[in-house]
Amino acid sequence: MKVECSISADCKEPRAVLYISKMTESIAEIISMLEREQADAPTVHGVKDRKTYFIPPEDIALVRTEGREIVCYDNCKNRYLLDLPLYGLEQILDDRFVRISKSALVNIRQISHVEAGFNGTMELVMKNGVTDYISRSFRKKFKERLGLK
Repeated sequence: MKVECSISADCKEPRAVLYISKMTESIAEIISMLEREQADAPTVHGVKDRKTYFIPPEDIALVRTEGREIVCYDNCKNRYLLDLPLYGLEQILDDRFVRISKSALVNIRQISHVEAGFNGTMELVMKNGVTDYISRSFRKKFKERLGLK
């Protein structure tokens, strides 16, 4: 069997493609092992009401600084305090997340809509109702990431 492996720092989500003529027990074991590896994907832990919750990245809608705190809102609008800085979260979270300002990251799959704001900003409304602004300096990268012009 020919096997190729490519390692890249740009790869945020591992992917395996198998070209096989028939399923064997060994290949089924390898697939199972790879799927378990993906199940060990990182989660973010946040504190709410003095309890620590483990939040899967796909449930996070928005992460931002509020005063001196780093908080995240999930898809049900629950607010959690985080102990990681934004740049640390940016490294943990996958390509579903994009920075919209110096103080916020959003899950692009949780965006409801975007509206033009004042002074060149854009207001971002998440599916859970939480809003934030895309600053002018991050607007171009945001639009490119979403394929907008």
